[in-house]
Amino acid sequence: MLLLLPAALAVAAAWPGCEPSWDPAGGCPRPSATDSAACVDLQLRTCGDAAYNRTAFPTPLAHRSREAVEASPEHVLLSVLHHLLEGQCNPDLRLLGCAVLAPRCEGGRAPRPCRRVCEALREACLPAFDAIDMAWPYFLDCARYFGDEEEGCYDPLERLRGERGGLDEGEAPPSGLPPSFVDFSHHSYAQMARVLRRTAARCPQVARTYSIGRSFEGRELLVIEFSGRPGQHELMEPEVKLIGNIHGNEVAGRELLIYLAQYLCAEHLLGSARVQRLLNTTRIHLLPSLNPDGYEVAAAEGAGYNGWTSGRQNAQNLDLNRNFPDLTSEFYRLVSARGTRTDHLAIPPHYWWGKVAPETKAVMKWMRTAPFVLSASLHGGDLVVSYPFDFSRPPHEEKMFSPTPDEKMFKLLARAYADAHPMMMDKSENRCGGNFLKRGSIINGADWYSFTGGMSDFNYLHSNCFEVTVELGCVKFPPAEALYGLWQHNKEPLLRFVEMAHRGIKGVVMDKFGKPVKNARISVKGIRHDITAAPDGDYWRLLPPGTHIVIAQAPGYAKVIKRVTIPARLRRAGRVDFILQPLGTGPTKVLQGPRRGRPGARDPLGGAGPHRAPEEPGQEPRRRPPGAGGKPWWWSYFTALSQHKPRWLLKY
Repeated sequence: MLLLLPAALAVAAAWPGCEPSWDPAGGCPRPSATDSAACVDLQLRTCGDAAYNRTAFPTPLAHRSREAVEASPEHVLLSVLHHLLEGQCNPDLRLLGCAVLAPRCEGGRAPRPCRRVCEALREACLPAFDAIDMAWPYFLDCARYFGDEEEGCYDPLERLRGERGGLDEGEAPPSGLPPSFVDFSHHSYAQMARVLRRTAARCPQVARTYSIGRSFEGRELLVIEFSGRPGQHELMEPEVKLIGNIHGNEVAGRELLIYLAQYLCAEHLLGSARVQRLLNTTRIHLLPSLNPDGYEVAAAEGAGYNGWTSGRQNAQNLDLNRNFPDLTSEFYRLVSARGTRTDHLAIPPHYWWGKVAPETKAVMKWMRTAPFVLSASLHGGDLVVSYPFDFSRPPHEEKMFSPTPDEKMFKLLARAYADAHPMMMDKSENRCGGNFLKRGSIINGADWYSFTGGMSDFNYLHSNCFEVTVELGCVKFPPAEALYGLWQHNKEPLLRFVEMAHRGIKGVVMDKFGKPVKNARISVKGIRHDITAAPDGDYWRLLPPGTHIVIAQAPGYAKVIKRVTIPARLRRAGRVDFILQPLGTGPTKVLQGPRRGRPGARDPLGGAGPHRAPEEPGQEPRRRPPGAGGKPWWWSYFTALSQHKPRWLLKY
C-alpha cells in the first residue's frame, strides 16, 4: 500500500488553495452561502462517479479552478484515503469530500450537501481515522460546510445508494411471480443485492436487509435478517448467523444463502408451520458474501471454473479466514494456569499493527451488535463439517486433534448438519470427501490441518458464539446446472443447523428486584468455558444431553448453583432462570477474567456495541507506532511535497 502513496501524492508539487491562517487547525474561512453560481463541467477524475456532472468556482475552500483543486492537500487526501484506511468507508468518504471540493451546481445554484449525511458518516468512519492517528479532516466539518433540509440540501451519496441497492426498501417487489419462485443461477453482486432487497420487501413483517460495512473495493457487505420483529433483539430469542463466500472463489455458500433467504420468505407467505415457528423463535442473519471483491475475480474466469487460488483472497490479497486475531495460542497459554478464565479473550494490541481487512473488521464489529449463539461459515473444496479448534496444540504440528472444552456440543452441531446431508452420508468411497466417511463426515479442524487466524476459533474464544465450518463440495465454483441439486442437498441441513440454537438451556439472570444483571457469567462444572448474559439479562448455553451443574455469578452478587438435566430427546432449550442476591460490603472473590479498557482508550472497532463491553486496555491502532519526531507514519508522505504542511490532519 505504501508504494501507491507517493504516486498519488506526486501531483501536489505545490498547494495553492485557501490560506490556512485563520485558525491553528489550518482550516479555511467559513464559506458564505451563495444563491447563484456559474456552473461548469465537473472534470475532476477523483469525483467522476459523483451524482452530478456540473460544479462551480470558487469552491467553499476558495479554490478558483480545477487545477487549484487538484493541487490542494485536500484533494490529495481524498485520492489516498482508500489506501490509508485500507478500504474502510470507501467510496462514501471520497464522495462526501467531493461535495465540498467540487460542489454541485444546477440551474445557476450551488446547494450544500446535507448535514445529516455528513454526521452519519462521521460517526461511522471516525474510528478508522483514530486507528491511524489522523484527525477528522477540517473540510468535512458537518456544521461548517453542510446544510439542512430546509435550505434545500442534497444527498451526495444518492447515486452510491442507488447502485448498491438495486431496490429501495420501500419499493414494491415485482408482481406476477409465485411466492416460492427461486432462480437457481449464479448471481452477480448487483443481482445478489437486488434479490435480497426484493425478498425483504416481499416479506417486510419478518425480514429486513442491512449492511455491516464495505469490502476493500467499496461493495456493501449486505445481510438479510429474518425474525418475528426484524431489527430487534427479543428476550431469550437466540441469534444465528450464516456466512458464505469467505473465500471469493468458493461460491456455493453464497448461492445457498441467497436461496435460503427466498425459501424462508416463501414458506412464511405459504404458512409453513415449521418456518413460522422458526422465525417466531429465532433471529436469523444471512451474509451471503463476505468477500464480494474476490468473487468478481473468480467469476471473471467463468462459471464452472474449479480454481483453487484465483479470487480466493480479498482485494488486498488477504485470506479472510486467516486474518482474525490468533486467540487460540493465548488459550493454550492460559489453560494450564489455574484460576484464570480462558473465554472472552481480548484482541491482543499487536494484532492491529498488521493488515486487518475491512471485511474482517466488519465481522468483528458485527459480533458486538447482537448476542450471537450459533454460526456457520460456508466454504468449498471438500465435503465435511469441521469444528474448532482449527489451530493445533502444539502449534508446530501440521495436524493434531485439538478439542475445545465444548467438544461434545461441537460434535452434535457438526453431526446435525452432516447427518441430514445425503451426500455426506453416502457410503461410496468414490464420492467427494470419501476420506471422511469413517468419521461420519465431521472432523476437528486441527485434526484435518492446522492454521491460525480462523474465524471459528475467534468466535468461540472472543464471544458466546459457537461456529462450525461447512465444506459444501469438492468443486469450488460449480456450474449453474449443479446449483439446484446443491440446494436440495443442503436445504434440510441448513434448517436443522439453525434449529440447533434451541439446544441446551436458556433463561434470565436478574437481581432480587427483577432488574437484569448484564454480563453475568454462566459456568458449567467440567466445561472450562463461560458464557455471559446479554444487556437484558438473558442468556443461552448450548449443552449436550445429560446432567450439568450450572452456576450464575456476577461481581457484587452471591453465586447461584443449580443442577440441570437435559433429556436426550429434548428439542428446545430448557428454561433456567437465576435470581442473584447482593453480597455485603466485604471483599469478594471473583474468577480473574479479561480486563476492561481504561477511560479514553482507543478502540479500533469503534467502541462498545449494545452487547459487548469495551476492549482490552492499551488497545492500539492497527498501524505501527509513530515515526520519527512523534508524528504518525503517514506524515512524511505529505510533508515531503511542500512547505504547506496539512497540520489539520494531526490530532495534537
